[in-house]
Amino acid sequence: MLEIRDHVRSLERSRAALQRIDRPMTFSLHQREWDMLPGVFSPICSPTTGVAMELLGLGHPEMMPRAGSFLEIGCGAGLIAVSAALAGCDRVVATDISSAAVANTALNAHRHGVGGRVRILRGDLFDALDPDERFDMIFWSSNYVLAPPDYEYQSVHERAYVDAGYATHRRFLAEARRWLTPTGSMVLHFSDRGDMSALLRIAGECGHGLRALRSASFHEGGQDVKHMLVELI
Repeated sequence: MLEIRDHVRSLERSRAALQRIDRPMTFSLHQREWDMLPGVFSPICSPTTGVAMELLGLGHPEMMPRAGSFLEIGCGAGLIAVSAALAGCDRVVATDISSAAVANTALNAHRHGVGGRVRILRGDLFDALDPDERFDMIFWSSNYVLAPPDYEYQSVHERAYVDAGYATHRRFLAEARRWLTPTGSMVLHFSDRGDMSALLRIAGECGHGLRALRSASFHEGGQDVKHMLVELI
């Protein structure tokens, strides 16, 4: 378990993904084609985006329609935000700290004809939102590998792989509730590559409990890794 939680391995994966010379400009995932820009977290190099889509039920074109408003934190290439719009969400907002990710999500929203229903903002977590906005669902596929609190990121790309001292998790747990509608839900994609005991402790300090919605194990790097959707309550 300690090996799969090793933040050094995750940072090596980040750097290897950026350096891949065979990284395509388009790729297929869940029966759809997607654009891929340099410098953006790549669903080709890491399975987590596809896993999150499966756990959310967004993995196939024949998925059940959904309704309401949807906020994705850390949208990357935009697959989940765009898929939520295609599934029937009438208002989708996607945020990312990376300007390349914002541009990539806009490309994929345009590619799939939902540019009018997906608004993309550059900002750290909730910083770019209008103060009056509220959402029926807030989703974050988190950077669940814990890095030392004093780790200094070498690129914005590394922030998609590790969270130094779980500072970003703490801020998400502390701030997410204020952006919800009265019946809205906050959902986090986590895995046993992260430190669940630390997440539970931080959630409690922020006034939340955690409830597992669903989980599945996937083979990654020669090991079985358990991924889960966790609802904040």
